[in-house]
Amino acid sequence: MSVNKVILVGNVGKDPEVKHLDGDLSVARFSLATTERYKDKSGNRTEKTEWHNVVVWRGLAKVAEDYVKKGMQLYVEGRIQTRKYQDKDGMDRYVTDIVCDNMQMLGKKGDNQGAQPSSQAAEPT
Repeated sequence: MSVNKVILVGNVGKDPEVKHLDGDLSVARFSLATTERYKDKSGNRTEKTEWHNVVVWRGLAKVAEDYVKKGMQLYVEGRIQTRKYQDKDGMDRYVTDIVCDNMQMLGKKGDNQGAQPSSQAAEPT
């Protein structure tokens, strides 16, 4: 048995880039920043930000296109997927994505961020 499950809460780094594919299939991609705050050995407060590539498909891509904006806080659930490609020099490169199957817009009451309920969609098989 194995488990590939990711849960992130962070801020959207850029508005989603959405592509509409054949058969009314949509995919949206955006970055999500998570920040860890801690004290270093000297007692100084330190922040470390990690950037994640998030990919959403189908109906969830439509939700991302209509409602997700740079700076929003999101709860994202999904799985890690690494893909390989060749750059212009023929070198193998790898990209790690979070393939999202559930997301929740977070924010204070009155913000447009939290107005929509959570949505779910799966990646095509």
